[in-house]
Amino acid sequence: MLFRRASFLLLFFFLIITGCPAPSAGADQSVALTIYDDFALVRDRRTFRIRPGEQTLVFPGISARIQPETALLSGAGLLVLEQDFAYDLLTRQSLLEKYLGREVLVATRDPKTGKRSYDKAVLLSVDGGVLLRIDDRIESVRPDRIVFPRLPASLHDRPTLTMRVIGNDDSERQLQLSYLTGGLSWRADYVARLSDGGTRLDLGAWVTLKNESGTEYRQAEVQLVAGEVHRAGSGALAERVMRRPVMAAAAPVPAAGREKIFGYHLYSLPRPVTLHTNEQKQVLLLQAAGVSCRSELVLRGRGGYYRARVGEIGTRLKVAKVMELKNSAASGLGIPLPAGTVRFYSQDAAGRLQFIGEDRMDHTPEGEVARLDLGSSFDLTAEKRQVEFVKIAGTSPSGAVFESRYQITLRNGGTMEKTVRVLEEIPGDWTILAESLPHTKKDSRTAAWSVPVPAGGTAVLSYRVRVRL
Repeated sequence: MLFRRASFLLLFFFLIITGCPAPSAGADQSVALTIYDDFALVRDRRTFRIRPGEQTLVFPGISARIQPETALLSGAGLLVLEQDFAYDLLTRQSLLEKYLGREVLVATRDPKTGKRSYDKAVLLSVDGGVLLRIDDRIESVRPDRIVFPRLPASLHDRPTLTMRVIGNDDSERQLQLSYLTGGLSWRADYVARLSDGGTRLDLGAWVTLKNESGTEYRQAEVQLVAGEVHRAGSGALAERVMRRPVMAAAAPVPAAGREKIFGYHLYSLPRPVTLHTNEQKQVLLLQAAGVSCRSELVLRGRGGYYRARVGEIGTRLKVAKVMELKNSAASGLGIPLPAGTVRFYSQDAAGRLQFIGEDRMDHTPEGEVARLDLGSSFDLTAEKRQVEFVKIAGTSPSGAVFESRYQITLRNGGTMEKTVRVLEEIPGDWTILAESLPHTKKDSRTAAWSVPVPAGGTAVLSYRVRVRL
């Protein structure tokens, strides 16, 4: 800290002595951030004393990962002539390198009197040690003995943007520097606690803010953009289980303001946030209690075996546990939900909270349904076989007609009856010719059956299908 202050004073006095106007550094800084997936818009507001004519404005402490070409200075009566981003930061090594071939002072202390004396020298090399020419001799000295006469104008102790501007009056005014930077990102994480036999949940959403931009932001106003923002030249854009109090409200309680902007959703955090360098911070985004949900057991099939003779398709196939969450006011939500990981917890018989699964949720607008996989059922297994296969017509793959029959056996090792939803993706134009249970057409390529499986028993679904490719 003393070294930084001394360096600043040396620079200040040097500017006075040489007659150059001292750069104007802003005061009373405030900052606002709009954070996207992996970059941010920074709005840095500072108060400057503006004078008529040419002058230099200095913005120290900006992001080290700024995109200088995106910088925009807002303020009436100013014309920006040029700008410089100083990313060559002040270190002992960088200072030594700036003085290669130049004159420095070497400090020597008399061991008897303790008096310090200074000899002029020329810095010759800083590779693997410091070499100096003092009068007609070459000496190697420790770097801490070297005294530099002044701080080079191109070195700064923090990332700094300087702007050469022309002012039209003598006044004090607040200016805003806006720019894009990398190194700032956010993500949403959800905590869902199930209740009422898995038909309701309390949902909390947390925002994780990450700052790797090379500077800190104190008491920043923070907004978050949910949605994939296209940028030119770019492609597509440790856990703790915590007991939380039961929330009494039935409707969602947002912790952040929300609005739409050009097809994206903008979330404004309710209070200023300080983001230190290389820091991750969690901030509450929203809370909702008593949200209705629905779970189901799903066996999914793929369509490759409908066009060939395969026989046995699989034994001990896994039955997935799927949680369905409708984002509507009627279900207790109705808030645009940004993409993030949803972690589910449930209480055991002793009332202890247990982690039961997690899945990634895409951006979910109001009115949409989020379906999240929580793993596979321990008690349920399935076996699938192709019982018959015959080619009815056609010689080419695009005009062939096949008929085939399938048998799916579901086994339940649990103590309660379970209903499994069987989903089969069938290619081409297809018709179910016969079936042991009625199906529904989920979409143009998916047939769905609901199969009840008794406790400790089995259930068999069989069906015959014609496929025209």
